[in-house]
Amino acid sequence: MIERNENLAKLSAGYLFPEINRRKKKVLEANPGARIISLGIGNTTQPLTPHVVHALERAVLGMGTPDGYSGYGDEQGMTSLREKVASVIYDSAIKPDEVFISDGAKCDIGRLQVLFGSGVRVAVQDPSYPVYVDGSVIMGASGDFDPAARQYAGIVYMPCTPDNGFFPELDGLETDLIYFCSPNNPTGAVATKEQLYKLVDHARRNRQIIIFDAAYSVFVSDPALPRSIFEIDGAREVAIEINSFSKSAGFTGLRLGWSVVPQELKYADGTSVNRDWNRINTTLFNGASNIVQMGGAAVLDPEGQKEVRELVDYYMGNARIIKATLEKKGIASWGGVNSPYIWAAFPGRQSWDIFEEILNKAFVVTTPGAGFGPAGEGFLRFSAFGHRADIEEACRRLNEVL
Repeated sequence: MIERNENLAKLSAGYLFPEINRRKKKVLEANPGARIISLGIGNTTQPLTPHVVHALERAVLGMGTPDGYSGYGDEQGMTSLREKVASVIYDSAIKPDEVFISDGAKCDIGRLQVLFGSGVRVAVQDPSYPVYVDGSVIMGASGDFDPAARQYAGIVYMPCTPDNGFFPELDGLETDLIYFCSPNNPTGAVATKEQLYKLVDHARRNRQIIIFDAAYSVFVSDPALPRSIFEIDGAREVAIEINSFSKSAGFTGLRLGWSVVPQELKYADGTSVNRDWNRINTTLFNGASNIVQMGGAAVLDPEGQKEVRELVDYYMGNARIIKATLEKKGIASWGGVNSPYIWAAFPGRQSWDIFEEILNKAFVVTTPGAGFGPAGEGFLRFSAFGHRADIEEACRRLNEVL
């Protein structure tokens, strides 16, 4: 019998969110009548907006006609959508052939790891979205898991805490790849232009590539804060940006995102990274759904952008309610402004213990900070992606048990 992939065997435990669901089911089995409210996983809850729904309807009906039917599309995405992303999201500072449409940001991050292979040295923010680390482990870009340190050998964890303003120390960082997320998941921190200039300058001097996860950029309302790494001079030489329609337009169930790989980004031998990314996509990916891409194009229409702003305002209203509840209880928190996530501190306590206490006493699901990395211990992440009535009820319960 074939041997198991040794890299899969390195994974320390179950993926964070399935583990949360396992514990939630256990509580439901013990309390069959309980109504559990989730402030945990960042899954959107508001329905698709009218302009998008109409576009999807037209696309579906068109597929049922000889003239409207389409089979396989370009793996890189519809030309019209690539052009629209470049013009609407990036104000034409990005070229359409630098935009690759995908089935979501998480999927893109996984395929990017195939692009760079197992020989790269990886740095991640700590705490960070688990797929950066777990995907690197599966790809073979790490050593074994160290239970004492709660991290993998061979991966550089860059602590991002309240003490350093959630921006890592870059001096001495000599890895090949730097995963960076802003607005950050899970902390809700948004990097300033000054901070991103430091990051880009460091990457240029050390010939590193930044994988910039901008999946929550639409929540940035402060005009002084950057939404894209490409607002920073020199970033085109060192950065790849990942983004998504999931959180901005509620496409979590439809699956649509994009990556931007500038033509200036080169390997050490001068080969274009864009060219290899195109090869990876045409080899391992068959393109996002044509129907969903038509919905994505509608998101970028003026009517669609108006609806996106309304969705963002709704979720940020939820964030304000959660933050106010935590403040009332004297719990320090960050995020919830320019970000849908609130990062709350519980000094001296273990994240999973706090998670269990709130789940069992209030029937409210949160996300343990330790699941995002060693520096997340003692924190919980609260998500603003919920129905308003559920957010208000959850906060009423939290007010009683915290």
